[in-house]
Amino acid sequence: MRERKRLEDSLATEADLERRLSDISAYFDLGREGEDVSADLKRDLDSLRELTERLETEMLLSGPNDERNAIVTIHPGAGGTESQDWAEMLLRMYLRWAERQGFQAEVNEYQPGEEAGLKSATFTVAGRYAFGMLSSEVGVHRLVRISPFDQAKRRHTSFASVFVAPEIDDSIQIDIKPDDIRIDTYRSGGKGGQHVNTTDSAVRITHIPTGIVASCQNERSQHKNKERAMKMLKSKIYEFELEKKQAATKKLEDSKLDIDFGSQIRSYVLHPYRLIKDHRTKFEVGDVDRVLDGDLAPFIRSYLLARRDEKR
Repeated sequence: MRERKRLEDSLATEADLERRLSDISAYFDLGREGEDVSADLKRDLDSLRELTERLETEMLLSGPNDERNAIVTIHPGAGGTESQDWAEMLLRMYLRWAERQGFQAEVNEYQPGEEAGLKSATFTVAGRYAFGMLSSEVGVHRLVRISPFDQAKRRHTSFASVFVAPEIDDSIQIDIKPDDIRIDTYRSGGKGGQHVNTTDSAVRITHIPTGIVASCQNERSQHKNKERAMKMLKSKIYEFELEKKQAATKKLEDSKLDIDFGSQIRSYVLHPYRLIKDHRTKFEVGDVDRVLDGDLAPFIRSYLLARRDEKR
């Protein structure tokens, strides 16, 4: 059924492209007859350019897990409350990105900060190529701005890390021995209804041999939270073992560098100028607000193009 859906989507996209090209050709014919179609032509060309860039991005995704859903974890780094607030901003940015893509996003675990922001958050993004696209976000993200928490209005630098794993499905068997895991229950914090926040329904599962942890707190039922956390744990273990099998463990560890100076993949500067720059591809954008509102497509595309060029 997944393969059928993929083929149906491909056929629908081909039909859409043919329709768009036909419309644009008709505008040129009308223009030659003297009609002013410049506004409509520009609108359709811009829309076609956006579609072709999206299709090109998808063509760059050919990894074994690129089409899968993604499980994303965000942790604040050096900077205290300022970094916890930055981690919250990143969470919003990715949720807005998922919305722009037409993907479904669900927050599985959320630990609020003491004063503002968050201590950690894990969420799932469901949609075709979600993991392939979000894998470009793995690493440390750096923010430079005038701190809203500093009465002296001084400039602060904050860090937060992003890690992404593919969500595995039932067709992949991951065997976890009961003796290899520790299950803890605790009271949910932060967002949720009265029942969620006042009972020990949240579940944290630790895989002792690897130290990998998965948590879920968004369901009212402890059983459902345990089931969801176990699925997330299997996904993380699968990604961990796959990295080892591909002799790419170093890449995994590099993505978990100290969340501090010198390890960032991207910088978001809000003061003294406004610019977002990816240090791996050198791609940069001046419209900071648009990016923080979820417009990550240019950064994802530039990363995938650079990765393709490295393989040649």
